[in-house]
Amino acid sequence: MSGGVGPTCNDISLPKEREQEQKLQEDLASLKNPKSSTTSKKAGFLSFRQLNALAVMTVFAASGMVSPEDFAFVVFSIIYMFLFSKVAFPITNPPGDSVVFDPKNKILRLYVFVAAIVGLFLPVAYIFEGIFEGDKEGIKAAAPHVFLLAAQVFMEGVAFSDRFSIPIRVFVPVFYNSRRIFTLVDWLRNEISKAEQDYGGSTRRLHIGRALAVTNLAFWCFNLFGFLLPVYIPRAFKKYYSGFKVKD
Repeated sequence: MSGGVGPTCNDISLPKEREQEQKLQEDLASLKNPKSSTTSKKAGFLSFRQLNALAVMTVFAASGMVSPEDFAFVVFSIIYMFLFSKVAFPITNPPGDSVVFDPKNKILRLYVFVAAIVGLFLPVAYIFEGIFEGDKEGIKAAAPHVFLLAAQVFMEGVAFSDRFSIPIRVFVPVFYNSRRIFTLVDWLRNEISKAEQDYGGSTRRLHIGRALAVTNLAFWCFNLFGFLLPVYIPRAFKKYYSGFKVKD
């Protein structure tokens, strides 16, 4: 999820029971044979979830709906994340002790499901409908949010590897969520201004676009100011700095 609760809880898909069971089996196997666990982790490069996010990014980038500023933001986030991990927050806790929230939490899984529907699936459907109705302005306004959300999912998958510490995993959703709020404000302004322009689309699409923009802005503002900053960051940093106490 964009809240950064882990690779099993992101904006694209919900964790499946088979994946949880497989992860549990891998953890048990790693306790018996650490070398085999290290080898299996190094064998994989990109997860299926990351490949989906990368495909969405590629489609939107190739369509010309993404501005150079959004491209620059993604590139900057990659460089800054690696520098941030080396200078400020090196790895302290072992990989098995880096989970902040339980992936099996039902409330958390429901929250992830709502985030996926509101933040990704409905905006993508809105964009595809705009292609058929010729609403170029609506597509261009909604595209940056979807592109950055897909980039966030991809970067969360990178951050949730053994090479990065918990604070870096916090950095990715907070950084991207903060940026996407500005794109959502621009989207809402575009939808409201359609009443003053010669809008050629249907009235139904006009209301749907406004409702989507308002809902996403409200949801992701809550996600940043109601979950990431007051809940996730304190727990994550407490988990991270407890590693220093154990060493001392």
